Amino acid sequence: MKGIDVSEHNGTINWQDVVNDGNEFVIIRLGWGNRHLDERFYDNFNGALQAGLKIGIYYYSEATSASEAAAEAEFAAYIMQDAGITPDMLDMGFWFDEENDEWKSERLTDPEEITDICTTFINTMEEAGYRCGLYANYYYLTEVIDMSRLPGIPVWCAQYSKQCDYDGAAIWQYTDGYYINGKQFDKNYTF
Repeated sequence: MKGIDVSEHNGTINWQDVVNDGNEFVIIRLGWGNRHLDERFYDNFNGALQAGLKIGIYYYSEATSASEAAAEAEFAAYIMQDAGITPDMLDMGFWFDEENDEWKSERLTDPEEITDICTTFINTMEEAGYRCGLYANYYYLTEVIDMSRLPGIPVWCAQYSKQCDYDGAAIWQYTDGYYINGKQFDKNYTF
C-alpha cells in the first residue's frame, strides 16, 4: 500500500486528489509537545474517513523526560477518547514520533533517556487501549534507541533511500518531498 502523512502544515487537503493519486492510507498528526493539538486534526481525520482512506494517527514528541512523555500520551489518549476515536478505527495504528530536531538535540542526548521516553509514551497509550508503534529515522532506530526494550513494537522507519534497510519495518517513509497537485506531503510505503 502507499500513503501519506499529514499535519496542519499541509493546509486544507483535497482528499479526493489524495485518493485519485493512488493513496490507500493516511497517517494524521494529532498534536505535539505539551498539549498542542494540531489545528487540522479533526478536519483531516473526518476528511480522510469520508474519502475511505485507511487511517493512522501520530503524535510528535517534544518530551525530554519520561514524565513529559507520559503527559503527552495522556493528552493524546484524552483527545482520542473525547473524539470517539476507538482503536478499531485505526487500520494504520497509532504512532509515537521520536525525532532529533535541533531544539530537542540541545536538551536530550542520552540514548537510555531517549529509550525511556519511547517506552513510557508507548506503554501509556497501550494502557489506554491504543496499540502504539514507533516512528523514527533509520539512524535513531539502529544507533540511539535500544529497540531490545521495545520487543514486538511496530516500526515506521524514515529512510530516504531506494530501499528500507530496517528489517521488519511495518511502514517505510522514503521521501519528504512528494507532491499531489502541487502540495507537498511525506510519502510512505507499507510492507
